[in-house]
Amino acid sequence: MPRSSLPTEAVPPDTAPPRAPADRRRRATLVGLTAVLMWSLLGVFAAGTGAVPPFLLNGLCFGLSGLGALGWLLISGRGLGALRQPAHVWLLGTFGLFGFHALYFTAIRNAPPVEANLINYLWPLLIVLFSGLLPGERLRWHHVAGVAIGFIGAGLLITGGGGLDLSGGHALGYGAAIASALTWSSYSVLSRRLPEVPTEAVTGFCLVTALLSFAGHALFETTVWPAGAFEWTMVAGLAVFPVGLAFFVWDYGVKRGDIQVLGASAYAAPVLSTLLLILFGFGAFTLNAALACALVTGGALLAGKDLFLKRG
Repeated sequence: MPRSSLPTEAVPPDTAPPRAPADRRRRATLVGLTAVLMWSLLGVFAAGTGAVPPFLLNGLCFGLSGLGALGWLLISGRGLGALRQPAHVWLLGTFGLFGFHALYFTAIRNAPPVEANLINYLWPLLIVLFSGLLPGERLRWHHVAGVAIGFIGAGLLITGGGGLDLSGGHALGYGAAIASALTWSSYSVLSRRLPEVPTEAVTGFCLVTALLSFAGHALFETTVWPAGAFEWTMVAGLAVFPVGLAFFVWDYGVKRGDIQVLGASAYAAPVLSTLLLILFGFGAFTLNAALACALVTGGALLAGKDLFLKRG
């Protein structure tokens, strides 16, 4: 049988001792954390896509990633069985992938981007808090403390150390930012309740999101295609990593790993993204960036201490 390139739990040989549940959970968490690393590439790749409008860019990226995953399913011999899911699964997947991006775009268009982005980044905190409602999960003090420290660090980075101006006249944007945070956190936590749905089903969610994004582009945007090979390469990079594989490994991680650690560690994405933009010449390293890195790293390590320290 062809081997899957997506994370799967291999059946150990009869001669090998079975892997402990804690080890499987740790492995799945580490797989999920690679999504955070890929999302940190979003800024660099997006900066190279030129003037392509958001919905069109979203449609191109999700279309390429969905078609690539579909091709892999067919070539690998796995078939399209993973796409045969009940209606509520399709609704959840579409709600998560398309709903989050549509609301986020609405937020940054109808409110100051800094404030909208910070409100949107409540989603890691909400994941940690909502996870306490899941069966078998226990919310501990270090989860809450770690994610709070991470939020402070991300906020310091996003605001540049300045204050927020949550003035009137931007109610639609602020409301959309809150809704986007609720959408992604709810999608992530509810996915945990569907462990029987294979990660390959994300292929279908990507394709539906692409179709809806193209519809949004037709309704609200003027078409501007990527200009030249470089910008198309940046679109392809987005499709492969932050707007592609990242959603597959995130699905695997939240279903089988430590969802609280994943939520807290997600605050590393804006920090790593900023550092990469600085590295590639799109910004300058500042004291705020250094302090934000320290806070986010410390918060993630605190929240994830059980991942690295075995309990007696």
